[in-house]
Amino acid sequence: MERVDVLVVGAGPAGLVLACGLAAQGAGVRVVDRARGPASTSRANILHARGAEVLERLAAVGDLRERSLAPVGMRMHVRSRPIATMRFAPDERESARALFVSQARIEERLRRRLGELGGRVEWGRAVTGVTQDAGGVTAGFADGARVRAGWLAGCDGAHSTVREAAGIDFPGAPVVERFLLADVHADWDRDRTVSAGFFHRDGLLLAIPMRDADGRDDLWRLMADVPEPDRRLDAADIVARFERLLPERAGETGVRIRDAVWTSVFRIHRRLAADYRRGRVLLAGDAAHIHSPIGGQGMNTGIGDAENLAWKLALVVRGGADPALLDTYTAERRPPAAEVLRTTTANTRILVGEGAAARLVRDRIFVPLLNSPRVQRRATRTASQLGVSYRRGPLGGRGAGPRPGDRVPDREGVRADGSPSRLYAELCPAWVLLARPGADVAALLDVARERLGEDVTALFDAGAARSPWLVRPDGHLGWRGDDPAALRRWLTGALHTRMGA
Repeated sequence: MERVDVLVVGAGPAGLVLACGLAAQGAGVRVVDRARGPASTSRANILHARGAEVLERLAAVGDLRERSLAPVGMRMHVRSRPIATMRFAPDERESARALFVSQARIEERLRRRLGELGGRVEWGRAVTGVTQDAGGVTAGFADGARVRAGWLAGCDGAHSTVREAAGIDFPGAPVVERFLLADVHADWDRDRTVSAGFFHRDGLLLAIPMRDADGRDDLWRLMADVPEPDRRLDAADIVARFERLLPERAGETGVRIRDAVWTSVFRIHRRLAADYRRGRVLLAGDAAHIHSPIGGQGMNTGIGDAENLAWKLALVVRGGADPALLDTYTAERRPPAAEVLRTTTANTRILVGEGAAARLVRDRIFVPLLNSPRVQRRATRTASQLGVSYRRGPLGGRGAGPRPGDRVPDREGVRADGSPSRLYAELCPAWVLLARPGADVAALLDVARERLGEDVTALFDAGAARSPWLVRPDGHLGWRGDDPAALRRWLTGALHTRMGA
């Protein structure tokens, strides 16, 4: 039977980020997916700032910025009349920016990075069964083959075979009964710097500009909530329905849809796994949480899951931490997912406006607020997920200023040899000891490397805090101070190791 440190089931963004993070940190990893090959169409089409940061730390951004559109915002209408513009208002102090780029392009870039790290995706490998014991996990495949893994990560989507096999509950409820979606090439003389939303008594219509794989600027994603259809709709039916909805809900009579790249009919659900770990089986991405696609939070939340899990699981695989460290994964990542579910559910119900009272609240209170710069800044910050903090989790801490568990923004600095660098360029696989120039961090580095391995580096920044910071591979503050003995005690507790280990 073949053996591997970690088997990742699912080659979507979460699975690929996890695999890249593990491989970069020296863990043996295999990635399998039931699909016959890579997806050419995209469920998600926006990479928020947090997701872009993760890809930067993985050295996986590549040419995505050049192949994307910069989101400006969404203009809301009642039929063709503009009533509000919700503009993206990124924090100018942050270097990361959201990108309108297809999930297919993101997955392509992550596969390339995985290849650079010595890995690959095994397509057409459907996992049909999972059993585990104290020493590992055995995965069975549709062709009768079996693989023995120390750990198994289920990144296999909302209908996760891994989650079901592990017996992890996935409670939830529908938010909106039925949505149509179509990515179409269209002759449409419309401003492509902003998305558009159209309110109508019969429902909502959204139009989002997308960049095609060949760079053409005529691709649109159309979405609309509709009543339950009385029959199964094929691609031609969905396109025909949008050809009727555009004049009905948007007052747009001059649009010519030439062809459809992808169509879908789906329900919007909200579900959240009861736990992200059951023994040696872990979940990430849509296998752990699903919610409304409005706001584009799903892919980015899954990417955040994967980066958080990767450094912890890599430490456990290498013997640098006790498996109890993995309990912090659920504790840190489930609360942000729960908050995303609450926010996207509320926003979707408001925008859809089911019933006269809901539409009145939407049109008289919610929509006018979208013109407020303060609301725009807050909404952009929330969507970016740059404010996610783990300070209240088991690895968090107290104190003035940034606390352990808080995200540390990217910054310029110099290495010990004087060469210029940036914090995020040093992270993953490394931990970074961030200090002021001239600080003596040799003893701290010795302690950190003793417990974490050689992937700990020092970066010096004139604007750094008085006491050095130890920054985790996922960009969050782990510890701060200048006492090597205190650092040793923190690492012993955080990694659940013995002082002499």
